[in-house]
Amino acid sequence: MTDAAQSPRDDKPTVFVMFGATGDLSRRLVMPAFFQLAKLGLLPPQWRLVGSSRGEMSHEDFRGFIREALEEFGPQPSEGPWDDFAEHLLFASGGFSAEDPGALPAVLAEAHEQLGTGDVQLVHYLAIPPGAFLATTKAFDAHGLAAGSRVVYEKPYGTSLDTFEELDAEVQRVFDEEQVYRIDHFLAFEAAQDLIHARLANPWLAALWSREHVAQVQVDIAETLDVAQRASFYDATGAFLDMIVTHLFQLAATVAMEPPADLRPETVQAARDAAVQRFRAMGPQDVVLGQFEGYLDIDGVPEGSSTDTLAAARLWVDTERWEGVPFLLRSGKKMAADEQRITLVLKPPATGPYAGDAAGEPAVVSFSLLEGGSLDVRATVRRPGVEGGAVQGTASLALDRFEGTEPALPYAHLIHHVLTGDRSLFTGVEGLRAAWRTIEPFSQDRPAVLPYAEGTWGPAEVDRLAEPGRWFLR
Repeated sequence: MTDAAQSPRDDKPTVFVMFGATGDLSRRLVMPAFFQLAKLGLLPPQWRLVGSSRGEMSHEDFRGFIREALEEFGPQPSEGPWDDFAEHLLFASGGFSAEDPGALPAVLAEAHEQLGTGDVQLVHYLAIPPGAFLATTKAFDAHGLAAGSRVVYEKPYGTSLDTFEELDAEVQRVFDEEQVYRIDHFLAFEAAQDLIHARLANPWLAALWSREHVAQVQVDIAETLDVAQRASFYDATGAFLDMIVTHLFQLAATVAMEPPADLRPETVQAARDAAVQRFRAMGPQDVVLGQFEGYLDIDGVPEGSSTDTLAAARLWVDTERWEGVPFLLRSGKKMAADEQRITLVLKPPATGPYAGDAAGEPAVVSFSLLEGGSLDVRATVRRPGVEGGAVQGTASLALDRFEGTEPALPYAHLIHHVLTGDRSLFTGVEGLRAAWRTIEPFSQDRPAVLPYAEGTWGPAEVDRLAEPGRWFLR
């Protein structure tokens, strides 16, 4: 697995086409990552970025739009080579479909002319609603934009096993597999990558990584925010499809995978996909769904909606390493805290004075994914003083505070990996197929959606999934 600051830059002239360039995802995450790569000198020496959208906008207007996005979300234009960056931005109005490619062919010709060469790497980036993936894939074929290109699909790649198969059949018809990059951007979090390196590089941590020492694995992605800015999208998806079967499954697989023999991208991706394929089918007894009180009052939410704004799941991984160890997954809106954390809850000593629960709270090893991330270890030690006894303490190692380093945005990692052909941070097709198969029984028999108060950790039934243990975050 390579890092953005260390992996080689591809110097081939490149044209990026950003579909959905004026959308929320592009503004908040993708375009700031492009600017960070420019700031770090990690874009090809010759490149152009063509924004594509249905709206009418001049090249200059698009540049102003991107500058405003950077001023709102960072990095600030004043912190990097804004004038040079802006000159590389073009815009193609009129949308893009199999029937009508809009202005895109003409603007692509303009970009090629500016680069002064016909030998250009074309990269399509689909920052569009997943419902448009199939039609856009057909449009690539219709207008001859597939051959030799690379294509990046955002998540979710399908919304069920059937829609996954329909989309992937078309993608495989139009592209070769090595051209396709399916994003789950949580895999690009600095701390998610650190988890793999820390496990493999530190014998003490590697020795803990199995059912012999781990009682539970917990993956929590909790938000205090609501869904007011994306209510229509969210209500059609819900927490389980938006988060559990995508981000949290991939993070669980990152923990569950067998240690790869090396860190080549294809080896890491194969190890993660193999772990997903050992996920046990998930029934309604393994899932709790919740909806925060007040959700129905949000503009854009249909009256009487039963969409889940919180989902918690108990997952089993049928391998020798993880036999009998529950993986507890939880994600939701309007929860008690903003947290993104992977936690290994360790078993107590089997014998001796601290056997069983005598030590109090269990020891844990956890990785915070927030910002630059941290590695946190909670351990039992002797209480200082004459009376002695036991006390729990936590040691924390910040993962973004090393001399001479600058953490990269998750999307900066992803875009750079597309440029260099590094697939370690992308999901493989067999792993995704296995993920959809895992939830088929649950999808056919969904449990009722339960109410929960804002500022809590969800309905009381969520605690049942962790029994006889308990959630680390509570």
